[in-house]
Amino acid sequence: MSVDERTAWRTAHRQAVELRTAAEERRRSEETERARKLVAWFTREAQQCGIRPTVLTAVGYNGRTRYRTALTGWYVDVAHSRAVSVAGDYYLLTVAGGLRARLLGASIQPQDPRLVVGEGGRDGQSVPLRDLLQRRLAAGDDWP
Repeated sequence: MSVDERTAWRTAHRQAVELRTAAEERRRSEETERARKLVAWFTREAQQCGIRPTVLTAVGYNGRTRYRTALTGWYVDVAHSRAVSVAGDYYLLTVAGGLRARLLGASIQPQDPRLVVGEGGRDGQSVPLRDLLQRRLAAGDDWP
């Protein structure tokens, strides 16, 4: 392979990678937008149905210790590790924890929701976000 051929191959390869990356970013952005609409729908429905929000707590990475947060909303999974706030934001409620979180409460930032919750996780369990939210609405105030 000549120098010109290698240069042309590298250029073509770089352009192909850039195109795939751009397509993946577009796909992820569209997925996030659809998931955000689902979360907004859930928030409206929960409020209209009169489902009482609760003060949310976060769990430490050790899986045992719970920490206060300044958030109010609805847990959307049985493990209480995912929630939607009354403001319509989606949260993963896992934190590093520690003394500061124990004393002052955990500070958690909203996350971009995914259309499939748990996708790519080690346990292999995943569920469509729509199903998760519909189950939560159907349970009303009787959520575990």
